[in-house]
Amino acid sequence: MQQTRTQLFHATFPTEPKFRIEQMERGLFDVSVKGWEQLTTVPKQMRETLTRDVPFSSVTLFQLFTSKTKDTYKALLQAQDKKLFESVLMENRRGQWTICVSSQIGCAMKCTFCATGTMGLKRSLTPDEIVDQYRYWMSFLSDHPELPQRISNVVFMGMGEPLANYESVKTAINTWLKYTDLGPTHITVSTVGILTQLERILTDPDWPHVRIAVSLHSANQKRREEIVPTTVPDFLIKLADWAVRYDQTLGNRRHHVTYEYTLLCNVNDNPADANELARFILKTGSSKVNVIPYNPVKGKAFSRGDVGRIDAFKDALRSKGVTVTQRKTMGVDIAAACGQLVVEAAK
Repeated sequence: MQQTRTQLFHATFPTEPKFRIEQMERGLFDVSVKGWEQLTTVPKQMRETLTRDVPFSSVTLFQLFTSKTKDTYKALLQAQDKKLFESVLMENRRGQWTICVSSQIGCAMKCTFCATGTMGLKRSLTPDEIVDQYRYWMSFLSDHPELPQRISNVVFMGMGEPLANYESVKTAINTWLKYTDLGPTHITVSTVGILTQLERILTDPDWPHVRIAVSLHSANQKRREEIVPTTVPDFLIKLADWAVRYDQTLGNRRHHVTYEYTLLCNVNDNPADANELARFILKTGSSKVNVIPYNPVKGKAFSRGDVGRIDAFKDALRSKGVTVTQRKTMGVDIAAACGQLVVEAAK
């Protein structure tokens, strides 16, 4: 396994005190520092060694896409092994920024409506490659002072299944929590629902107390299996049991499970689907539903329902006492919206 930057620091400077290592790590999040030679908090000889032996960033920009409305930016990033993946910066309702980070290159979950799944899984990202998506966007904003400068939220809703890369995701989040002003309730890990890893969260003392979102897409086991082919038998029964225990163990007013539900016209957005979803939600504890209107993906036969159909679905849930929000669609014109991220050979 590739060494992380922190491991490289310790290997390169085995006799240096802990505070020196922390100076190096903290310097990575100083936007005025563009390379090790500018990290003047450490001695010159150490800066020269760092420049020679430790890459300042694990990713570089390959191509940048900007939405017409200038509220969404998508970076096609290149790792040191030349593999490409995408990361998205979106303006949020506070007039600040949310980063949609990737945890893998491609994805093995095979969700039928999602572009990323068409790639298959190339590999998981390292902790540094996840961390450096934040650092890339931090530097991007610094280079564009006309834009708001604060990154207030991070969501793991980019390429890949975060809980299939559990340790790297955990390490990256804990790094952000230590060296940035992000709080745990401003980070969301979105998962298709890997039950074994969800169980780990309940007992792992090092798992950060971030928000959890489960991509559900149907509260009917058979239909869920059709939409998410990697769904295990009795998934919904086991998920409901886990959700209750999560609420009892970790839940509070600001920590509750959110269920994400991509609305596919005439597939999972009928009144019967809404009623089935409401019954499931109400038995899982303190939960809410975030509906996501389908975003077009090349080669997929799905379609988005009209506004009336989407509103009817939300109203049906609310009539049963379920809290409902709707994902704002952003970046469709640059294929940066939910479900659209993919690296194609043409890029």
